[in-house]
Amino acid sequence: MRSLKYAHSFEVVRELPESLRDLRTLAMNLRWTWHAEAQDLFVEADRELWEEVEHNPIELINQLSDDRLNQLATDELYVAKLQFQIKDLNEYMAGDNWFNRQFPNERESAKIAYFCAEFGIHECLPIYSGGLGILAGDHLKAASDLGIPLVGVGLLYARGYFRQFLNSDAWQTERYPQYDFHRLPLALVRDGEGKPVRVKVDFPDRMVTCQIWKAQVGRIELFLLDSNVLDNAPDDQSITDTLYGGNEEMRIRQESILGIGGYRALVQMGIKPSVCHMNEGHAAFLSLERLRQFMLDHGCDFRTARQCVVSGNVFTTHTPVPAGFDLFPRPLIESYVSKAVSDLGLPFEQFLRFGRIKKDDVTEPFNMAILAMENSNYVNGVSKLHADVTRVMFHERWPNFPLVEVPIAAITNGIHTETFMGRRVIELFERHFGSSWREDMGDRSIWGRVGEIPDLDLWEMRDNQRGDFVRFCRRHLRKRMQKNTASPVDLQSVNGVLDPRILTIGFARRFATYKRATLLFNDVDRLKAILNHPERPVQFVFAGKSHPRDDGGKKLIQDIVNFIRTEGQGHRMVFLEDYDMNVARQMVQGVDLWLNNPRRPMEASGTSGMKVVPNGGLNCSILDGWWAEGFKRGVGWAIGDANQDENENHQDWLDSKALYDLIEHEIAPTFYYRTDNGLPTRWIEMMRQSMADLAPTFSTLRMVREYTSRFYVPASRAFNNLSSDKLERAKNALIWRDKIAGAWDKVRVAHVHDDAGATAVLGSEFEVHAEVELGDLSPSDVRIQVLVGQVTSNRELINLDLYDLEPVGEQGMVHIFQGKARCDYPGHKGYIVRVIPHNEDVKVATELSLMSWEQS
Repeated sequence: MRSLKYAHSFEVVRELPESLRDLRTLAMNLRWTWHAEAQDLFVEADRELWEEVEHNPIELINQLSDDRLNQLATDELYVAKLQFQIKDLNEYMAGDNWFNRQFPNERESAKIAYFCAEFGIHECLPIYSGGLGILAGDHLKAASDLGIPLVGVGLLYARGYFRQFLNSDAWQTERYPQYDFHRLPLALVRDGEGKPVRVKVDFPDRMVTCQIWKAQVGRIELFLLDSNVLDNAPDDQSITDTLYGGNEEMRIRQESILGIGGYRALVQMGIKPSVCHMNEGHAAFLSLERLRQFMLDHGCDFRTARQCVVSGNVFTTHTPVPAGFDLFPRPLIESYVSKAVSDLGLPFEQFLRFGRIKKDDVTEPFNMAILAMENSNYVNGVSKLHADVTRVMFHERWPNFPLVEVPIAAITNGIHTETFMGRRVIELFERHFGSSWREDMGDRSIWGRVGEIPDLDLWEMRDNQRGDFVRFCRRHLRKRMQKNTASPVDLQSVNGVLDPRILTIGFARRFATYKRATLLFNDVDRLKAILNHPERPVQFVFAGKSHPRDDGGKKLIQDIVNFIRTEGQGHRMVFLEDYDMNVARQMVQGVDLWLNNPRRPMEASGTSGMKVVPNGGLNCSILDGWWAEGFKRGVGWAIGDANQDENENHQDWLDSKALYDLIEHEIAPTFYYRTDNGLPTRWIEMMRQSMADLAPTFSTLRMVREYTSRFYVPASRAFNNLSSDKLERAKNALIWRDKIAGAWDKVRVAHVHDDAGATAVLGSEFEVHAEVELGDLSPSDVRIQVLVGQVTSNRELINLDLYDLEPVGEQGMVHIFQGKARCDYPGHKGYIVRVIPHNEDVKVATELSLMSWEQS
């Protein structure tokens, strides 16, 4: 049977009455996803339909009946609300912002492009799978609120990530719906003649064409590439079909389009970023295209281009283990990027060295994270602990550096608070603080005022959000059962699922084995006793997806559901299928406690636990990722400590025992202990302390401010400085680098002495005098530094403080440097002197990594 293909196509758009035309304008700017009053207009239009179309405002507009549209068009109150929200949106878009106030001279020169393989903005735009995508979406939202001059770049997946269904055996199955982009809040990017803007990416023996779609996320434009165009062969049309689908070759195709195609798309639209931020290694190929474009624009060679481009690249890694990085064998890399490498005039063998930790190890597969790192002067992990772990992983790349100085910074993740904060909390804050508190949800002084809210009001909010969540769970279960043609008796039984009055604990995340979703089930009898305690019962809600090829993760889901079924615990425990952003919001707003128990230090950051905080929820977690920074007594609970047994089974036993003990002896008693007024005063006090201490810290407003101040603005300035004046500073930087490399073997710390004596007084200073041989270099080419630290039993220095010495003279070929260091801490102290290259236009740690140490 022949399938019909169209010969001509066009878009059909729903005509709205004049008074409602702004409804489409509101729908097309995704600011409504974190602005509840705007979202209310879609709910009011037709609440039932809003749920049916899974909160997609474009589809809502398409499906509203003519009668309902006419009713709304003549509803003066509704039209007035719409006009007010349009006015509010326009004022938001044009209003003053943090970036303009903080960096008034950077608006015209700074342009940041943020590349990521997935973006979690809202469930109606299903191009995300989990934490990485949600974080990327929150990054854009915070950038919008702060007025950062940033654009996003990603891929538009025709079938998204999978929808999850459990079969009768509780085994996860996957379904991939086909999305019509014209029925989503997206716009096809067109040129001045109305034709779709297209970019081409070189593949083996062919070119692949992509069109570009735009999602407007507040002030931020998010550009998404789509390979499903008729110019391409059928196999190439499906490259952007599914997120993280397909084999190794499909991954490199997607990553070529994201990195190379994404950067070409920006250039074709007239956007020349001063900074490119690669959020994970999937986008690392953009460095090749950025170099190629720079060489064309400036008529320069590869080395000069790289001196400039590397200064304007940022790389964030989210991976705590080497196995988590994207690795490709040489033949695949050669097949897909050899032309891009050839365009740079770079020998392919030299390019392969950019993707290896051990550069000369030809057996090492090509590592996309290393490629991104090699081409970025700004690199970070996503929590302090994760940065520590990442420095250990990559220390071999900087063998002369102390571990703490391996140039991988820590910028801890956060959440976009307004996206995940429940309406009842927002209304509570507005009742007590007025509407202005929402102007900066990262303001610590605002969250500190939670102490002004009476216990009764806080607890009433928490009770109501828990009740809302229980009702949501029942609706969600009933809906899934109806799809499976459940009997009326089975549907009626859903009313007995969960209890809105009892302690509710949530666990939701990707079901990977290291996250240990079934740690709670190690002692089934003890778990059942916790669930059904006569005075202090506890209920659990689970949700999450396993990667389609991860049978181990699917088995964890099956084990949980089978426990619920076989042990008759459906009244105290549920698994919510098809975890998405809607389910996530309901969970973090509704649960009393968030449970997180990965194997330490496998959780790079974790953000789900952060999302319960502004909703008055508490955390109980392993001291991993963000919780290693956030935990202190009074804001939640820590499972175990920072120690880790090498025997994983033994560690699992220890952690499960610690978790049971916490629930039985601390968490449940704190929740259920009521004073004469019937309120759990100690629990409420912990809610207050958690909100005041954690909400402003673990916010994307803080996080994006940090990226902007520490990375974006310095990187933009460095790139623009090196790129100006016919690349004069870049060329001089290369001459200086060559001079340093050629002369460094003559650099030596010849002699060091001090006036500290055998004993120094706490708080005093001591003077260090260093004699240094520099060969053909001058004192202005280097910095002489003293590293002071605590001396361990094996003579290592830890807890380092760094002091610069100044040049004070010379004796023949020896230069004299002198300076003071402080004795700020008691105990056995020591120091060592080193020489490092220094140039304002070269980031030495990432570009040269040369260092000469005093011989101890």
